[in-house]
Amino acid sequence: MRIHAVHKLYDERLARSTRPFRARGCKVERCIYCMLREHLCICESKPQIQSNAAFLLVMYDDEVLKPSNTGRLIADLFEETHAYIWSRTEPNPGMLALLEDPQYQPYVVFPAEYAEPERVAENVAVASDKRPLFIMLDGSWAEAKKMFRKSPYLNQFPVLSINPEKPSRYKVREASKENQLGTAEVAARIIDLFGEQKNADVLDLWFDVFRENYITGKMNRVLPDDSALKQLENYMVNYSSEREVA
Repeated sequence: MRIHAVHKLYDERLARSTRPFRARGCKVERCIYCMLREHLCICESKPQIQSNAAFLLVMYDDEVLKPSNTGRLIADLFEETHAYIWSRTEPNPGMLALLEDPQYQPYVVFPAEYAEPERVAENVAVASDKRPLFIMLDGSWAEAKKMFRKSPYLNQFPVLSINPEKPSRYKVREASKENQLGTAEVAARIIDLFGEQKNADVLDLWFDVFRENYITGKMNRVLPDDSALKQLENYMVNYSSEREVA
């Protein structure tokens, strides 16, 4: 199994904790990688994709420790995913260097209503020698707004926004804003906008697998016969076949 940036950030954040993190359901025995109950672990079912996109997850303090976090689902699939803990006063030097790396065109993914009109991008447009770096502010809605307002090093980059046509399928946390989506759901819409529709579909399906297994564990239920994982596996058969033909 590939150990990615969110796994490493989890270990770093846990190592500097001065007291145990007591999230809801903290007494449950979980897989330390997918954060699901051990008998519902999905690590061995992780699909593999190829993408020209990169992601930067800027995570609010203890967000990486929360079992309900969906940012890690992005890192599960997109090999070039970077993750850092947000700091208002001391932004990580490695993160700042990444933002200045000439191989990337950074985009801040956030609702357009919070940005100056001149910063709002309607689509993803990158030069032939660059890759998009989608910056996801990962936390609660209040935390994400704080990160957006108080991260001056992001002000130089365009803001990429989506208008969700359907409500979130998350249902793991209570949304504080109408039509608010989970981080992975937003990323899927952004990847679709970028033109990688198949990868967007896979991320959506992977999100459904996580959501179904998380809720199944939380409610002490049994997975349905037509589980989200089976739907993902069926989709990946066609995904792999089309990629071989291409």
